[in-house]
Amino acid sequence: MKSTNVRRVTLSIAVATALSGVAACTSSGSGGSGKDHSASGKGATHISPVAALRTVEKSTDSADSARVESATTIGSQLSMKSDGALDWGDGIQGTVTITYTGGTSAELMRQTGTTSMEARYLPDAYYAKMGAKFAEQVGGKHWIRYAYADLANLAGGSGALLKDQMRKTTPNQSVKLLLASGDVKKVGSEQVRGVDTTHYSGTVDIADFARKNASLPASQLAALKKALTQAGVSTETVDIWVDGKDLLVKKVEKGTMSAGEYTQTAYYSDYGVKVSATRPPASDTEDFKDLLKKQGGAGSAS
Repeated sequence: MKSTNVRRVTLSIAVATALSGVAACTSSGSGGSGKDHSASGKGATHISPVAALRTVEKSTDSADSARVESATTIGSQLSMKSDGALDWGDGIQGTVTITYTGGTSAELMRQTGTTSMEARYLPDAYYAKMGAKFAEQVGGKHWIRYAYADLANLAGGSGALLKDQMRKTTPNQSVKLLLASGDVKKVGSEQVRGVDTTHYSGTVDIADFARKNASLPASQLAALKKALTQAGVSTETVDIWVDGKDLLVKKVEKGTMSAGEYTQTAYYSDYGVKVSATRPPASDTEDFKDLLKKQGGAGSAS
């Protein structure tokens, strides 16, 4: 592949990678939040799984921030790990370090000297810090700015969805997805990294999605179905582990998409942690759309 094409593909990989980092935040974990959740968890074992998960959804959403650690594999294309802290109290904000561990996309990133990437999420854009070799190839600047408004114009009809996911994804989406499965069940009590948890599981069948829609408002179901369908997902299994404060300790999502089999496992801790993400210097930052123009095309973030 020519170096220009490598650079263009790398720009798009950085979009997908950062979105995967946000996807890890669609569940959240355990730890000491400053918020009081003491009234919700104690009775969870005596109520239905659906009722228990409704409480988990509210508790998780109101926790506002957490540390996140995740591992993602997408067929033979990409495997990666991420580690950082995210705040979702007013959109997604925070800093995550993403390390490429395998796959064809990781190999392309290595060709540009980038084996790991720092991603900073701010209210209007997210920033990706590329390696020194990549910076040399694109004018010497290390940071790429992906404005959410610009993302809406990329990847055809999926651009608006991408923009929405980057700005509005909240950490209780996996709980909503599990509620939408229509077959959520309590698996049992388990320990996760030394924390006592309750394990819930379910399978979302996209073809049967509309029939199993009693658990969520129509607007939420439509958004979830659209996201999964555009990714080529037909079914997805969702497992979550919930601590005694009705906060998520772990999530595992598995399924098949157009790119192949995928798995994402995420662990969360330190609810209520203070999160900061500073805007990189303008002198060391280039806009994604401007880089694409320089590379000779409109590009794609699909």
